[in-house]
Amino acid sequence: MSAPTETKPKAALSDYLAAERTFLAWVRTGLALMGFGFVVARFGLFLQQLQLFRQAAAPVSSTGVSLWFGTALIALGVVVNLGSAWQHTQLIRQLDRGETGRCSPLGPNIAIALVLGLVGLSMATYLVSVRESTNSQSENKKETSMTFGTAPGTNRGIIDKPSHHSVDETVEKVKIILQAKGISLFALVDHSGEAEKAGLTMRPTKLLIFGSPKAGTPLMVAAPSIAIDLPLKILVWEDGQGKVWVSYNSPEYLKERHSLPQELLGNVNVVETLAAKAAE
Repeated sequence: MSAPTETKPKAALSDYLAAERTFLAWVRTGLALMGFGFVVARFGLFLQQLQLFRQAAAPVSSTGVSLWFGTALIALGVVVNLGSAWQHTQLIRQLDRGETGRCSPLGPNIAIALVLGLVGLSMATYLVSVRESTNSQSENKKETSMTFGTAPGTNRGIIDKPSHHSVDETVEKVKIILQAKGISLFALVDHSGEAEKAGLTMRPTKLLIFGSPKAGTPLMVAAPSIAIDLPLKILVWEDGQGKVWVSYNSPEYLKERHSLPQELLGNVNVVETLAAKAAE
């Protein structure tokens, strides 16, 4: 007489439902990894668009790091989904055979947690480096751009007077005063306008070049080197806070620089009178 065949107990419905919940949790983890990876991969593009919005002088120097991090996270998400599908299939087969389902291996879970921790640390380091690079570019831009007057009056030989009018209004006042005094306006250089034509951004900045041969010729005869500072000039410009300034070479500075005779100093003092009236 043959021995009765031993029948293994069939797994309960709760075991199948628990396995399904675990599988769906892993699927969500994989999808989250892929979504986060896509965001990280596009982070470099976001930085470039942000720089353009702020009209920065140069875009972010590198976006390759975020692209590689993002691609790695997407690949990890795909691996997690495929691995969870394979593990879920094996577990269901075990339950169908009446075998006790084994808990998922601890190693892969810890490995994924460590990988995500390293990715987060690397991204934090990358963000800090991007911020420092942006700050450095901003400082370089401030140093190289014509943002006159952050500290008016600090340049040797230049006098800065605050104007109560806009740049254009101040320029018009100077032109009217020159015409009334019979002084020729040789040129009006619109620096900010030329910058705009070149696609660059610059605060309103205009230079008036004026003079009189009757006043300038005796100066150049007495001190030929003063020709480098003639005709006289008045600069009308707006600083970073929107304040308008009228700047010109100090007559005393010109006297010392070119060793002008005291009796001819009045020929350049006219610039002070013009600037004072224009700034009123």
